[in-house]
Amino acid sequence: SKYQITVKPGSSQEKIIETAPDRLIVYLHAQPHDGAANTALIKLLSKYFKIPKTSITIVHGAKSHTKL
Repeated sequence: SKYQITVKPGSSQEKIIETAPDRLIVYLHAQPHDGAANTALIKLLSKYFKIPKTSITIVHGAKSHTKL
């Protein structure tokens, strides 16, 4: 499945909020430097959906706050 994800890097806590069936807001500790936020996003989504990290890819928006 595909999700539209809005990432909020540099947050005080890490959490995922589902705003619609295919939309998420993800709060991350990591800053968006050198792909750190993307790596943290994949790790958090892996735990949330209980799937391997290798099953998750960012298909659009790797350098944006809005990702697919």
